[in-house]
Amino acid sequence: MTRDICVVVPTIREYECIRAYADNARANGFDLDRLHFVLVTEDFCDTDEMRAMLDDEGLSGEVFDGSRREQWYRDHGVAEYEHVVPAASHAETSFGLLYMWAGDYDIGFFIDDDTLPHEEYDFFGRHLDNLAYEGEITEVASDERWVNVLHENVDDHELYPRGYPYSAMDETVETGTAEIDDVVASQGLWTNVPDLDAVRILMDGDLQGQAQTRLDADDYGEDFVAARDNYLTVCSMNLAFRREVIPAFYQLPMDDNPWDVGRFDDIWSGVFLKRACDVLGKRIYNGAPLCEHNKAPRSTFGDLNNEVPGLELNEHVWEIVDSVGPEVPRTARTAEPSEDDVGGDADSYAGVFAAMADELAEGEYDYENGEFLNFVGEHMRDWLACLDAIEGTAPTAEPVATDD
Repeated sequence: MTRDICVVVPTIREYECIRAYADNARANGFDLDRLHFVLVTEDFCDTDEMRAMLDDEGLSGEVFDGSRREQWYRDHGVAEYEHVVPAASHAETSFGLLYMWAGDYDIGFFIDDDTLPHEEYDFFGRHLDNLAYEGEITEVASDERWVNVLHENVDDHELYPRGYPYSAMDETVETGTAEIDDVVASQGLWTNVPDLDAVRILMDGDLQGQAQTRLDADDYGEDFVAARDNYLTVCSMNLAFRREVIPAFYQLPMDDNPWDVGRFDDIWSGVFLKRACDVLGKRIYNGAPLCEHNKAPRSTFGDLNNEVPGLELNEHVWEIVDSVGPEVPRTARTAEPSEDDVGGDADSYAGVFAAMADELAEGEYDYENGEFLNFVGEHMRDWLACLDAIEGTAPTAEPVATDD
């Protein structure tokens, strides 16, 4: 079996979690020879210990601290684009996407180092089954055009995940059934510590960045997709995706910017991916396999300080993105787009992403820190240029058929 799966783990602390994922694979008969691990870390971390752990587990993999990432950019002829991946930020997962693009990998995984797999799930196998899923599935929509991934038991826990717009709360939820055969991303959800923003954690009475309310498997029901013309939060702690989405799945340049905007890298990338999926007729699968999220205690106010500069922007980014390309018919949310119905005259992930990049880069915004959106748009353009410039086995983005 060839190594066709790239597993990206951003880590500065609990890299030993990889042992648990390897054990889960062995227990479920999953072929570990298919996996190649990419640990994205920092110069101050013990990279030798990380490599020793991979060797001890018999796992294929590489460890990239800041210095080694710089060398990788030079080796692949893209040193001029190294700014697209911010320093000392969770958004360094974008480096994993570049690595995957330069290699021969069909599937990518994002796994956070503060998670563990649930033993009742074949973690890797279930994600692959989700990506290959064809058939009926629950479809969720709301009158606010946002789907709360924690909707199933929201009347009891009253939780909305990090990145869910405050203006979209108190929505009326609609559920139905959709026939799908076009899944390009599989988002596994989480038990124990919910993925909330700092404001919601404070409202839940917790000063240690975790939230007092905890989740278990009973808080989730059936797996589901968000309806066309509806958005959802996409968290990168437990996620699998097809190679084809990489041009539209850039993890945005957070933390290392003049406006100090942080904490929305995976959230906004998920918004952009969902828009591209709607335009191209693709789906994001949500639900199992669950992971256990063991977020370490830290100051809630520290997270709040990182989130405040982008809170107003988060209320509007999706509206800006939604204006790009055709309107997905709200009266026929499951309808597939026609060949001519494409965002920004695009029929590929790269094309849709380029249209969104242009809209953000050239827009005039009077929101708090609105210039950051121009900064994001310029970086999105550079992301596509970097993918085109990478020296490796990967092709540039090809058109994605929309007549499936």
